[in-house]
Amino acid sequence: MSEYTLVNEHGARGVLHIHSAHAALCPHIEWAVASLINARVDFSWSPQPAEPGSYRAELSWTGSQGLGAKLTSTLRSLSHLRFEVTEEASPGCDGSRWSHTPELGIFHATIDTHGNIMVSEDRIRYAYELGAGDPSIVYQELSLALGEAWDEELEPFRHAAEGAPVRWLSRVG
Repeated sequence: MSEYTLVNEHGARGVLHIHSAHAALCPHIEWAVASLINARVDFSWSPQPAEPGSYRAELSWTGSQGLGAKLTSTLRSLSHLRFEVTEEASPGCDGSRWSHTPELGIFHATIDTHGNIMVSEDRIRYAYELGAGDPSIVYQELSLALGEAWDEELEPFRHAAEGAPVRWLSRVG
């Protein structure tokens, strides 16, 4: 495993979970991540039992604030890829989680230190106003705010990854 030194007083930490990628896509993912951190990366790919013929990998990272968003933006352009990126809270920044599936696209949420999704007061008020007394609409809006559709689609891929090793990567600042 390679290690890279972080030179940044406002560093962030996070994890990139590649839940499923076809074999031909794996080198492109490594290249995309390497281009963002300006260093070579070698993922430890393992078969993804939830989707035969695809592979999964996990990579823990440290880097500049916003690296999670950059990883997400870069990886979303690769087709047929399921992934999640988390970025822990760091000085002056909330934590974030991005989930991506080919069918649903990207979901983003602010998270607390335990990984719980934080739904803002404005988002809750919007759900109430849109619902206008119809609880099914309020439920639908809150489900969307919590990313439940993404969780439902990704859960079989997450479950298949239980017990998998996690590798650490640090970005050169």
